[in-house]
Amino acid sequence: MARYKHYDYKQGKFIPIDFDKQIVEGTFEHTLHYFIEEEADLSAYDLRYANDKTGATAYDPAILLKIILYAYSKGIFTSRKIARCCEENVVFMALSADTRPHYTTIADFYIVDWAGEYQTVS
Repeated sequence: MARYKHYDYKQGKFIPIDFDKQIVEGTFEHTLHYFIEEEADLSAYDLRYANDKTGATAYDPAILLKIILYAYSKGIFTSRKIARCCEENVVFMALSADTRPHYTTIADFYIVDWAGEYQTVS
């Protein structure tokens, strides 16, 4: 009778992940991360949140912008799928600093009418 190696699906395994090491230099996600963190002026988003003294803290617009743009680059367009990627995909976890925003937060972020906020994109 054939013998096989033992396996057990009920076992657990802890895999440590350094999120900053998952954004590898020379990749699109590194370029996206660098551009949004270092070059992009996201100050227009500050006006949207009036929670200085009261109210819940908001997700950093840089985080939301990174995961949405990265998702779009991968052909993922729905907020539910983007939220799921933030729970299952290591690169999404790294870009979002493992914050795991809810799909309604993601949808609210990119559905807002920004027509009056920006004049041109150059």
